Amino acid sequence: MGGLRRTPRTAADDGAERTERQVPAALAHRVPDLGALELLLAVARLGSLGGAARELGITQPAASSRIRSMERQLGLALVDRSPRGSRLTDAGALVTDWARRVVEAAEAFDAGTQALRDRRDSRLRVAASMTIAEYLLPGWLIALRGHRPDTAVSLLAGNSATVAERLLAGEADLGFVEGVSVPAGLDSVVIAHDRLIVVTAPAHPWARRRRPLDAAELAATPLILREKGSGTRQVLDAALGGLARPLIELSSTTAVKAAAVSGAGPAVLSELAVGDELTLRRLVTVPVEGVALRRALRAVWPAGHRPAGPARELLSLTRSGGG
Repeated sequence: MGGLRRTPRTAADDGAERTERQVPAALAHRVPDLGALELLLAVARLGSLGGAARELGITQPAASSRIRSMERQLGLALVDRSPRGSRLTDAGALVTDWARRVVEAAEAFDAGTQALRDRRDSRLRVAASMTIAEYLLPGWLIALRGHRPDTAVSLLAGNSATVAERLLAGEADLGFVEGVSVPAGLDSVVIAHDRLIVVTAPAHPWARRRRPLDAAELAATPLILREKGSGTRQVLDAALGGLARPLIELSSTTAVKAAAVSGAGPAVLSELAVGDELTLRRLVTVPVEGVALRRALRAVWPAGHRPAGPARELLSLTRSGGG
């Protein structure tokens, strides 16, 4: 007796069928979006597709199209339309009950994430190396306060190594460093450039030199220096290929400057830090040849976590000149 011949099934066929059953289409493709669910709830509440469209700020044709699209997606008729208005079908009434729970969950989700943003935006923790903390950040923070008066800002000033430690430990939201390179584990952007200069008190013999210092003489001279780990020390050490044992080692730019003013010896400081002292002749610049002491100033943050909220706004202010 003749008949259709069945092709024997193979293990591959069985495996493919199991895979198809085990991996359904993504939920996002099977569940209507929130806009469609909100529209359905408005139709149920108002009994009018036109009224629902007006409430949601869309045209009636757009609302009709969205309802039809949702019906095709679900494979169900949801709304009966008539000259007297729009009425939910039995299936539509059930879907509306489920839609209400989804929308309520979405509202809770939105409220929760807003609360997290509010908590984040209520404070800003900044870590900065000394020169930036003392001479640049005050102006930037004043500008930020004009944009975000309710954000409480805390500032930790330390050397560049300390800034990196604070960021990687989650104790700061944004940092600023002055070193030769970006500390490991951080992303960065250059926000400005700075120049280091050799300064000394007017009574020091270098103040009366007729020719510039060269790199070798500067490297061989004991200087008043910042501590190891500071951006200034890193730049100077890299530029000279090594330094003599410090005359004095101090942990802040202000302390180094005060020691130099007192006549303790020569120092290398940021141009930003000594403007007043040079104007008043409490310090004088000693020219140097054969060595570049220019450095980049960088904003830094943990790798892969771009600044957000107040941190992002402060970063924008630093790159736009502060206001």
